[in-house]
Order: sequence, then C-alpha cells, then structure tokens
Amino acid sequence: MRVLLTEDDTDLLLAVSTSLRGAGLAVDTAADLPAADLALAVNSYDCAVFDRMLPAGDALGYVRERRQSGWPVPVLFLTARDTPADVVAGLGIADDYLVKPFDMAELVGRVHSLCRRTPAAAAPAVLRCGDLELDPGRREARRAGVLLTLTRREFAVLRLLMERHPAAAGRAELLQQVWDELVSPASNTLEVHIRQLRRKLREPPMIHTVRGTGYRIAPAAPGP
Repeated sequence: MRVLLTEDDTDLLLAVSTSLRGAGLAVDTAADLPAADLALAVNSYDCAVFDRMLPAGDALGYVRERRQSGWPVPVLFLTARDTPADVVAGLGIADDYLVKPFDMAELVGRVHSLCRRTPAAAAPAVLRCGDLELDPGRREARRAGVLLTLTRREFAVLRLLMERHPAAAGRAELLQQVWDELVSPASNTLEVHIRQLRRKLREPPMIHTVRGTGYRIAPAAPGP
C-alpha cells in the first residue's frame, strides 16, 4: 500500500514517514501542494495525508477541488486546527481528521484503515500463470495448490509480474510501483526479492531475467 504524506514541518515529516514505513507502507513525501500535485500526477496512492496549513495555502481547498473532479483517494487531514468548525469542515471534504499533537500508533492505524477502503465490486480478479495462482483480494498466492508465505513486497512484485504476463516488467517500473521514493535506482533490493521469490516458488523456475529490461514470469516448462 502506498501513501502520499504532505507536511511542511521537516521533523514531523520524517517522524511520520518513518513510522508509516515501519508499519509496512510505501511512503512518498511532499513539503507543499505543488510537490503533492506532481506526485499525484505520477503515482497511484491508496491514501493521502495532508497537513492543512501549507506554504501554498489551506489543503482543504486543494482536496475539495480534486474531489469535485472525482478523485477517489481516501484523505486524512493531520492538523493543529482543532475547533469544532475546523473538524466539521475537514470531515466534509476528507475521510478522516486527526488533530496535532497525536499518538503515532493511532495515526498508523487510521492510515491502514483508509488504505483498505476498496469497494467490493472493484476487487481485482484472481491471476493465473501455469500452476501459480494469485488472489489480490485475499492477498494469497498458491503454487500447485500449496499456499506460499510471502512478505508484502514479495507479493507486490509477484503481482506486478503476473499482471504484465506474458510481457516483461521493467526494473524501473517494479522499483517505482513496489517501493517508494527512498529506494535508489542502483539498489539491489529488487534483485534480493526476486531471489527470495524464486526460492519460495520452488522448481521448476517461473521467473526469468530479461536482459536489459527486467523480469518476466512464464508457466514452467513440463518435465521430461
């Protein structure tokens, strides 16, 4: 799950993003509304957290404009504005409202709850490739009927590979979609996760390296 955090207090930005990442979320950060606008144009998010008072103005108006154009991403306002009128106005636009100072564990719980707000009708279809089956809605993967124990990142990598099947998924795309802005393009974290996935999927191999591109998943070739 991927979150956009917009906050102009650098210390608070670091503390909140560190806590959210520690809870297994990918987090992109922005210090103002123009930076948030750019991030939203490039990436898809499961939740957005906004401080209300930012250098470019009140985020309330920004979120209201996006809502009017049908923007569906759940929003939490994280703000020092604590009057009843402020709270009512915020909840009229956003999905949740948390007043500073706040408990970090509560914030993480609220963000997780918002990230899970996916309509049942929009539940993704089960993906299949040979004897491998991946159910995004239940977050389960099975090979030859055997349930696989995967981390969140491993599951996300495998899901993207299966969504791209029979084409390859590029290395840059995998890093952008599965990790967040902290990952370096030179990092070997993707290769480590591919190695772990190959081990967990067992023989015969299904994940293949496409030189100069990335990785491709394909049904295992039948045995002799």
